[in-house]
Amino acid sequence: MTGEKGGAARVRPARPDDLTRLWEMAHGLARYEKLEHEMAGSTDGLGAHLFGTAQPHVDAFVAEFEGRLVGYALVYPVFSSFHTSPMLWLEDLFVEEAQRGGGHGLALMAEVARFATARGMARIGWLVLDWNQPSIAFYERLGARKSEGWYQYGISGAALTDLAAAARAQGSHSKAE
Repeated sequence: MTGEKGGAARVRPARPDDLTRLWEMAHGLARYEKLEHEMAGSTDGLGAHLFGTAQPHVDAFVAEFEGRLVGYALVYPVFSSFHTSPMLWLEDLFVEEAQRGGGHGLALMAEVARFATARGMARIGWLVLDWNQPSIAFYERLGARKSEGWYQYGISGAALTDLAAAARAQGSHSKAE
């Protein structure tokens, strides 16, 4: 796809030799989102989910421009009981700052949409920080709309460990264990 700056982004699935650059860009995303303190993973951990047998399996697409990776999208399937079909979760969409506005984000999103529709997925979902007006405007230009009436919750750290311990103490377990 050709962007506003006239450059053509080549979007392709990530390969194992892209792993170091993917991890660098993940750090770039964390910096942009002011969430560097949340970075607790590793290159090896990302590689295990992308190219190894770790679950869940994730897919990544990279935007290559002038022989260099300048952006990426990281996705994985989720399930909708309402649609009784799979959906795709967009965990990361990142284009390095100097390349923004060049159509690379659009090219990545188009590939994610192609990937989702080819697999019969009913929807693509993601989160965006409420202060991130450039990204919000970009997503809305694509036709995406904010979910109304929903709050995103999460549990991690000590609260997650405590909750898991409570289940073990009660003798609860699932077939997945």
